Amino acid sequence: MSLSKPNASAATLTKNRVERSPVSGLCVTCLDGCIGLCEVGKSAIRGREMIYPQPFGKVVAGCDKDYPIDFSHFNIQGTCVGAVGVEADPDKATFPAVDISTQVGGKYKIKLDVPFYTGALGSTDIARINWEEIAVGAAICGTIVVVGENVCGMDPNAQIKNGRVVKSPEFERRLNSYKRWHTGKGTIVVQYNVEDGRLGVPEYARELGVEAIEPKWGQGAKDIGGEVKLPTLERALQLKKRGYIVYPDPEDPVIQEAYKKGAIKEFERHSRLGMVEEEAFLKEVERLRKLGFKWVTLKTGAYRPADLARAVKCASLAKIDLLTVDGAGGGTGMSPWRMMSEWGIPTVEIESLLYQMLRKIDKNGAYIPPLGIAGGIALEDQIFKAIALAAPYVKAICMGRATFAAVMSAKTVGNLIKEGKVPPEYQKYGDTIEQIFVSAAKLKEKYGRDFKDIPVGAIGMYTYYDRLATGLKQLMAGERKFALRYISREDIFCLTRQASEISGIPYVMDVDKEEVDKILK
Repeated sequence: MSLSKPNASAATLTKNRVERSPVSGLCVTCLDGCIGLCEVGKSAIRGREMIYPQPFGKVVAGCDKDYPIDFSHFNIQGTCVGAVGVEADPDKATFPAVDISTQVGGKYKIKLDVPFYTGALGSTDIARINWEEIAVGAAICGTIVVVGENVCGMDPNAQIKNGRVVKSPEFERRLNSYKRWHTGKGTIVVQYNVEDGRLGVPEYARELGVEAIEPKWGQGAKDIGGEVKLPTLERALQLKKRGYIVYPDPEDPVIQEAYKKGAIKEFERHSRLGMVEEEAFLKEVERLRKLGFKWVTLKTGAYRPADLARAVKCASLAKIDLLTVDGAGGGTGMSPWRMMSEWGIPTVEIESLLYQMLRKIDKNGAYIPPLGIAGGIALEDQIFKAIALAAPYVKAICMGRATFAAVMSAKTVGNLIKEGKVPPEYQKYGDTIEQIFVSAAKLKEKYGRDFKDIPVGAIGMYTYYDRLATGLKQLMAGERKFALRYISREDIFCLTRQASEISGIPYVMDVDKEEVDKILK
């Protein structure tokens, strides 16, 4: 079985003309006369543009590589005996009674109504365009939303004096979208990278009342800094002046001439690579807390195991309030496609390594940071398995692409309803927002006249998260675990020996052997 699909993918809008060679991905016969349908062929025409998913800025993308192990290689246990967290009474041990609320944080707690939160929404177009829907959705769901990297630096209307941001209308819009609907559960976290640090984004965020800040070491989609496309020479020059790496160089006269002639249609803005050093990181966390941040969180990507160990150690020493670890494979569509598919440790493997590391420092009495897991998680069974795989350390699940998918689908359907063009798929439910969106009535009752101000995408996100919450409660009730904190590694088993070897979770035929013998003796 081929794990990778090189040279042709829906993500890059490329395809093979005939059957492909499994090693190179090239067509078995490469024809002189083909216009270039595959990635190699199109790269000869459009070059570096083909590195990225297409259409750039309008998609969120997940790799199409078939990893050897994923969450489908595990199943959830069930039992017909007892109940944990509630009285073992059929009238009391019902699935609606399951408590899926959770909390993260060290000295101060962030309470969440649901054990899932959004991935970071940074300066990309798709994040900017969908921000309000996701921010409002997160607020009414009682969970965390994360402002990603480069928002201030990319804001064309930002005011920057002496190399420091003093005002960013876009950044303030993002904060206000969440604050208006904040219920007291969850919070808004601001992420920052090298450029953000140089621009003074943490200081600016604190001045605006932000209480949670997140240094970023990476993500599961790529091992380099973020990138976006710039459509004009003027925009490229502006961002280079602000300190970003811009490619090709907009100050080069040859490049400027090529742009004027139409040969160059766009530029790329890149972020610098962070250089992690333990002592410097600990000093930075101390500085952030002195600035007045109540919570300091850390996001790290799918780097090599030694770097994961560095993240665990630094998060422990600095008493980080939430450590989010992201498995390889997906992102907001801005990552180089081959990088997204071919670098980094997949989610099951990185979480299994993470569990081993946390156990090691836990035995030594070290501080264990609350843990969030990210990496292609979209439905309630995956959420349950991800919590169980590194239990008791996992407190919540970070979901990026899945949240985008829910919001964008809801927004599209909502706009069509408003235009009187209800999609045939949904006509059987009615022809209004209140009729078609199953959670709309509940939200309308709760928010009254303010309901009209909730973006349809946020209604969709609330409805999706409610489905996840309900499904998770049902799975937990079947396992007789009536609060999230009771989920353990014993609640899942492996369907393959390979999954068992990687995770340390028992193979299905080895589960309960001793108890079976006692029952039958």
